[in-house]
Amino acid sequence: MKSKKLSIPYILWMLVFTMIPIVMIGLTAFRDKSGAFSPEPMMKAFGTEYRGVLLHSLWIALLSTAICLLLAYPVAYLLTRMKPSTQNTVQLIIMIPMWMNFLLRIYAWKILLQKDGALDMALSLLGIHGTYIGNTAAVVVGMVYEYLPFMVLPIFTVMSKIDGNLIEAAQDLGSNDFAVFRKVIFPLSIPGVISGITMVFVPSASTFLVAEHLGGIDDKMIGDVIDQIFLTDQNVGSALSMILMILILVFLIIMNLFGDEEAIA
Repeated sequence: MKSKKLSIPYILWMLVFTMIPIVMIGLTAFRDKSGAFSPEPMMKAFGTEYRGVLLHSLWIALLSTAICLLLAYPVAYLLTRMKPSTQNTVQLIIMIPMWMNFLLRIYAWKILLQKDGALDMALSLLGIHGTYIGNTAAVVVGMVYEYLPFMVLPIFTVMSKIDGNLIEAAQDLGSNDFAVFRKVIFPLSIPGVISGITMVFVPSASTFLVAEHLGGIDDKMIGDVIDQIFLTDQNVGSALSMILMILILVFLIIMNLFGDEEAIA
């Protein structure tokens, strides 16, 4: 009974700051500017103009998530092989950028990638000169930088809890390092991988400002579109937000199914 009373503030917080805004967005998505019920905002949101941006955003999010996984998995594995003091130092280095303002980190990459920036000046020593901003690659670099820690930490947390006796048992049975990794470490680290993929893909799909500052004309993300369109048409903006939330919800359900299958296995 006491635990239920303690949960009341959290339930109220979720109700006021999460559920009510979502319901309001859902209602606004099916109303016209006069406030009358209308499917027009949803029809506009499903139009060709926004469909391409949405698909491009999902593609960038998937690509960024895949790159984060490729980079984060070996880092997390190496972290588990380090001494505790070294682990703490490396984790601190990984987390320090997260203490900075999101926009400041984007501006930092903008300065690095722009013409006559640090990267351009370094490559000019090799006879390569140009600008490395205003394209999809720059957007992906910015996204990976922003969300890489969200992939590293969950995988490391799960890996660090793997029972060392299982690894020793596999080695005693004649498994080499690769076999131990393939048959013991990787399968047991899947929950961390799923958690990391979820934590990177969800904010990547809905992020804004990254493409606005690092991308070109064709690199607009759905988050930027929603941010801009809310200033002129809240109904269409709400409709786009609802579509994005539904797609993210479907993704979360799929990830949970993979997690359940792994737990059963």
